[in-house]
Amino acid sequence: MKKQLFKILAKVNKVILPSLSKQQVDLAKATKLQMALIGWRWYVTKNALD
Repeated sequence: MKKQLFKILAKVNKVILPSLSKQQVDLAKATKLQMALIGWRWYVTKNALD
């Protein structure tokens, strides 16, 4: 059940949230909001794959 929820969240993230890699955001120069988005997407992806 939990894994299924994270898979749905991952699909929603892909559609709604901006792709920071396509924008070539440098992690050293990323703003706090961009770092929060990166962290959120990492958390959801990690849990969707487990």
